[in-house]
Amino acid sequence: MRALLHYARVWLAFARFGLMRELSFRGNFLIKVSVEILWLAILLIFYDMVFTHTRVVAEWSRDEYLFFVGCYYALGGVIETFFLINCSEFSELVRTGDLDFYLLLPANEQFLITTRDLDWATLPNIFLGAGVSIVALVRLGWPVELGRLLLFLILFGCGVALAYSFLVILTAASVWLVRNQSLYEVWWLFTTFMRYPREIFTGRWAYPIGWFFSFVVPVIIVTNVPARMMVKALEPELAVYTVLASVVLVAISGKIFRLSLQHYRSASS
Repeated sequence: MRALLHYARVWLAFARFGLMRELSFRGNFLIKVSVEILWLAILLIFYDMVFTHTRVVAEWSRDEYLFFVGCYYALGGVIETFFLINCSEFSELVRTGDLDFYLLLPANEQFLITTRDLDWATLPNIFLGAGVSIVALVRLGWPVELGRLLLFLILFGCGVALAYSFLVILTAASVWLVRNQSLYEVWWLFTTFMRYPREIFTGRWAYPIGWFFSFVVPVIIVTNVPARMMVKALEPELAVYTVLASVVLVAISGKIFRLSLQHYRSASS
């Protein structure tokens, strides 16, 4: 418990320092926030236009899909705010040798490297996505069911854990590749899979792709399982698989990250 409190204080110090730095350039901060809001507005306008020509897309009605979009946007906001900016800079730490300073600190290296900074400009995305989801639930006339809400939050947390694990695995490859720009193209490919319902992968040629990225590299389930459970139907087997996959992948990503650090050659070597 004392260790957890210690790491919580360290994280709060990181967050406070990051906020002070962002507020030093208020104009840049406001522009970044405005761009994020504009991006969500464009996304909603696009899907609204789609549903003016059809009542259902891949078995999802307008309001159900609105909830899905809000869930995806909130989950993406969590990843971008707390982890993405740190992971994207890891290759530069390796290239310059600045990673040495983090390895000398008396704390868990993965915690320090993946949480040392916050992107405060993307923090509103979490609340914007949550707001869109709440509006969708109101329009669906969704009754308050605390059990379903709790299960949704658990599955949403599992989705965050899965996305974080994929990001850590891609980040760890920087030790061997030094530049990991191509690997981040893979990350953006993963986020594309998270953005769409898995029902679109039901065609003859699309089914193998959907199956592979649902069960071998479980990217599609990151957003699909919590969103579908909330506004459509609970699939117990897939929910259990999501929980187990998140636990296994968090453990595997941690081992891969530690292995990459063992192969890291410091600037002094």
